[in-house]
Amino acid sequence: MSEQSALRVRLAQLVREIAKFGLVGGFGLLVNMAAFNLLRQTTDLPVVRASLLATVIAIACNYVGFRYFTYRDRDKTRRTREATLFFAFSLAGMVIENGILYTTTYGFGWDSPLQNNFFKFFGIGIGTLFRFWSYRTWVFRAIPAVPEAVPTGAAASARMLEQRRTEDAPAPVGPAR
Repeated sequence: MSEQSALRVRLAQLVREIAKFGLVGGFGLLVNMAAFNLLRQTTDLPVVRASLLATVIAIACNYVGFRYFTYRDRDKTRRTREATLFFAFSLAGMVIENGILYTTTYGFGWDSPLQNNFFKFFGIGIGTLFRFWSYRTWVFRAIPAVPEAVPTGAAASARMLEQRRTEDAPAPVGPAR
């Protein structure tokens, strides 16, 4: 496979991965925002607590989507490690997402429903960039490619002898066809 075609294949795989990640993430975004607004409308929870609870609900939905849709072809041998890392990186993303909401709500006093939704959405976007990088790098690791078997013994000797014969063979003489 040429270097250009290998690059094209890897780029196509990355585009598919981003699309699948976006689909699962989009569903998680809807779950997160719907749960957040439902909690804000029906309970007396403060803004950030409602957001934290909504984020936890979305994280649970996202794990199922990522494991069984986006990264279903990835290594499945160490599920406990995978789940632990997933929830650890999700927690870090939750801190990013809700840290932005906390800062704008309590630091700047921007506490209207529109402002809360805007900064929650903005925080989800920043957290998503971190999550995409961490999930694909650390959580849902690609299965390493199996290297081609290297011939040994008599098979290796025969192959090397054949290569030498074809390399040492004289070029044909005569007009080119």
